[in-house]
Amino acid sequence: MREWIQKRIPTEESLKSKPGLRWLGPLLRRRWLWHLNRRTVSIGVGVGVFFGFLIPIMQIAGAAIFAVVLRANLPVAAVSTLVSNPFTYVPIGLMAYKTGMALMGEALDPQALEALASGSGAEAKAQVETSWADTIAEVGKPLFLGLAVFAVVGGLSSGLLVYLIWTVAARSRRRRRLLEFRDRMNRT
Repeated sequence: MREWIQKRIPTEESLKSKPGLRWLGPLLRRRWLWHLNRRTVSIGVGVGVFFGFLIPIMQIAGAAIFAVVLRANLPVAAVSTLVSNPFTYVPIGLMAYKTGMALMGEALDPQALEALASGSGAEAKAQVETSWADTIAEVGKPLFLGLAVFAVVGGLSSGLLVYLIWTVAARSRRRRRLLEFRDRMNRT
């Protein structure tokens, strides 16, 4: 598991070259930010997914700050924020809006859904005959509530899932080595 992750995470130099992370400069030299173990990787994934859902802009910087504070693996946290990307923004936004509306106990507004799906305030203005600011105000509360729920649930569940997968893989590898050792001992 460690080798698989190590092949795929960015290096310290590649992260230093990112404009959003350059300000971390001396902190990036700390060895524990790059250490690959069950705890640091699972916390890194949880932090990255949390910020990936919660903040659509500057999510890597937020994940990097919390990775430093929580002593998590920084590259894993940065890569995990990519759960939301330009291809997934609209589906995540629509699902978050629907979730927020359900939690608020309100009926879905088809016009607001259409405005959110189109992603354009100008189109929403022409269709709904409201201003862009009104559309954002109408969609904002349920959308941000849904994103907050996705961030908390996604961050906790993904971190726990990585921890459990790592544990199962380590125990299976340990069990396999023990069986191989017993086979060698029985042959002699």
